[in-house]
Amino acid sequence: MVLLAAEQRLTAAEIATIVRASEDTVRRWLKRYLSEGTEGLRDQPHPGAPRKVTAADIEQLLAAVRRRPRSLGLPFSLWTLRRLADYLAEQTGIRVEDETVRLHLKRAGIVLSRPQHTITSPDPEYALKKRRLKTPAVSSNREITSITPMSST
Repeated sequence: MVLLAAEQRLTAAEIATIVRASEDTVRRWLKRYLSEGTEGLRDQPHPGAPRKVTAADIEQLLAAVRRRPRSLGLPFSLWTLRRLADYLAEQTGIRVEDETVRLHLKRAGIVLSRPQHTITSPDPEYALKKRRLKTPAVSSNREITSITPMSST
């Protein structure tokens, strides 16, 4: 759009109004186009902070999640994202957010699901009692009559 408007001999201010950008931005685009051609209009990479977690750290995380926590000497039996982040911090010294752990697991095709808790009892008749609670009570066939007082007039 900027180049088309420039070919029509519009000023930088007029082009800025059309494309809703500042005049400085329009001038910068035109200058880059004149010096580098269309390649000068490509966005330049803006690198962010370097990655905290290395490929070796991710492999260590994946190896841990594929094992039971108790087999690693940990005092719990199920992994959570927080526990995996803590484990990674203990092993590598790198503290990451739960979401970072979730993303690395997702890339590896692993999804942690919520633990399904089941209630059990040491009572030998527990299963029988539980079944009784789940089945509805059988109503008797007796007819229920209501006695209403009658008024005498």
